[in-house]
Amino acid sequence: MSSQIVTRFAPSPTGFLHIGGARTALFNMLYARHSGGKYLLRIEDTDRKRSSPEAIDAILEGLDWLGLSPDEEPVFQSKNLERHAAIARQLLEEGKAYYCYCTPEELTEMRETARAEGRSPRYDGRWRDRDAADAPKDVPPVIRFKAPLDGETVIGDLVQGEVRVENTQLDDMILLRADGTPTYMLSVVVDDHDMGITHAIRGDDHLTNAFRQTQLFGALGWEMPVYAHIPLIHGPDGAKMSKRHGALGVEAYRDMGCLPEALLNYLMRLGWSHGDDEIISLDQAIEWFDIADVNKGAARFDFDKLGALNGHYINTADDERLISLIGGESPVGEGAKERLKKGLPGLRDRAKTISELTEKASLYIINRPIEIDAKAGKLLTPEALDILNKLTPRLSALPEWNEESIEAEIRAFIEDQELKLGNVAQPLRAALCGTTTSPGIFEVVYALGREEALGRLADAIN
Repeated sequence: MSSQIVTRFAPSPTGFLHIGGARTALFNMLYARHSGGKYLLRIEDTDRKRSSPEAIDAILEGLDWLGLSPDEEPVFQSKNLERHAAIARQLLEEGKAYYCYCTPEELTEMRETARAEGRSPRYDGRWRDRDAADAPKDVPPVIRFKAPLDGETVIGDLVQGEVRVENTQLDDMILLRADGTPTYMLSVVVDDHDMGITHAIRGDDHLTNAFRQTQLFGALGWEMPVYAHIPLIHGPDGAKMSKRHGALGVEAYRDMGCLPEALLNYLMRLGWSHGDDEIISLDQAIEWFDIADVNKGAARFDFDKLGALNGHYINTADDERLISLIGGESPVGEGAKERLKKGLPGLRDRAKTISELTEKASLYIINRPIEIDAKAGKLLTPEALDILNKLTPRLSALPEWNEESIEAEIRAFIEDQELKLGNVAQPLRAALCGTTTSPGIFEVVYALGREEALGRLADAIN
């Protein structure tokens, strides 16, 4: 086996990159990086009916967005089919596989009999030692693997520990279908060998496959990878994560306003931990990660925890990056950008997602004359507009436009007019924001800038 650790993430492109797949890719990448090894990607697209170019694009885009692109160009399993088929024929020549001429009807009958007798439905090996002369002319054969009939298959798993199965529990699996196409089991083994994979880190739903794959590696005389089967992710209710638990595709989390580093941080904490650390950067994770520290039990997905982490990363993100995310497809104009820069400190610590931040930031981006909603409109009574009319020249005459001087002037005005703060702050907010909620009003007046704030006040008064 290569002295360099080589891991692989091997998704089937039948849909988006789901959250469990993203965590598997992350653990493969962390393990490889921690040991100075290589992290590869194999697209297992041999199921032509279910695989689609759209799904391949979604997987590659999802990995790229998360910063989990592989160290080399992806390997497409479908391009290696001839190599896989050649290995099946090699096993046939070596007497480690055989032609099976069972018809679909015979296989159905075999399964039904096994069920009726309380046995698990497995192939009964009827063509294992039969003479080829008995072969029916009209049935195209499959090639089946001659699995060991006695003893047990043992796997030393880095997460699950030592796992064993009696060989009587495993039947002679198909390697090559009647149409000459290789099966998934065979393709995985050949590709892992050809790609030099030393460690196969994947979901524990593959554990049963690992026994069959171990037998195949043994029959071929190839060194097998070290397996690490990580528990699946469950929903908050403890059931296997599914559509009813909310978004599943990585792109859905992106569209909901998740930052990639927040999702990565959350995923690495699902089943793996480093002391009591909650906020873990990718560099720290690479330094600390060991697959042996992954829990055996399933992890529960907690949307609130992800939201809190996302809020932390929004709070510490660079202004320019947040402004570009808020703008999305239509970049924020220069004037609005200046306002947004000044208003961001009061917005970022109130938002859990980029979508929420974008919604709250709209008050700085909208153009004059702004739309005033019905609730805010009710606050702009003739008396309130008269107050704003008296306040405007005082704000206009301020020598310096900063939050402190604005607050001092408004408070002095309130005292002079013998008013309460609410008499001024509420209509001011309605006139400047068009709504009844906003960050602190002094902060808003400052962030809008002298020209924009006075312009919006004039629009409301007139």
